[in-house]
Amino acid sequence: MPRVKSNVVRLKRKKQIMKAAKGAFGGRSKLWKAAKETVERGWVYAYRDRKAKKRDFRKLWITRINAAARLNGMSYSTFIRFALPTQPPIG
Repeated sequence: MPRVKSNVVRLKRKKQIMKAAKGAFGGRSKLWKAAKETVERGWVYAYRDRKAKKRDFRKLWITRINAAARLNGMSYSTFIRFALPTQPPIG
């Protein structure tokens, strides 16, 4: 196997991680291992919370639609049944 002479890819990745770690406290923004762990953990939380955000907004919208529907004398399920177009039967 040939000897690797430059570390372009590794240094690019390290630069990206260290840039993403800016703003972290103390060694978490200065030291490679701590910064890498911090950034990767942050990416995991960001991925998880993007999904949670969608769930939270859906719950909020349902609550608001339900409140408005009840002001007009119907439940959420009744409103949705008549608001959405019916699908034709398959077959």
